Amino acid sequence: MKKIYVGHCKLSDYENELYNVVKSLDEYGKYEFILPHEVNKEAYNGRDFYKTLDLFIAEVSYKATGLGIELGWAYDDGIPIYYVYKEGTNIGQSLRCLSDKFYSYNDEDSLREMLSLIIRDYEEKNVNEKA
Repeated sequence: MKKIYVGHCKLSDYENELYNVVKSLDEYGKYEFILPHEVNKEAYNGRDFYKTLDLFIAEVSYKATGLGIELGWAYDDGIPIYYVYKEGTNIGQSLRCLSDKFYSYNDEDSLREMLSLIIRDYEEKNVNEKA
């Protein structure tokens, strides 16, 4: 089963604003979604963990040093990175060094739509690369 990591700032209300939306996706049972702070608020993944991922989706509405480190490791390992952020958020321009895939949302429904769109885009690219 393909692994999708959903990274975010620990200081956000990620359980309500992000995890609940991810869990409501039609794709939720089709992939192994890794929600890093679901079980342990202090969860820490070692450097080698990121090599096991197939896709990294980062919620970047809030700046976070730890998330930036995770993104750097995923990029270094060639993991596709997609960003989601709240419409109107001033996101860091340094993120563009790692990926040009940015998707804005304004509520839970549009976040759900963006996440599904990202997964479909990832699937299409994966199929085309194997063909």
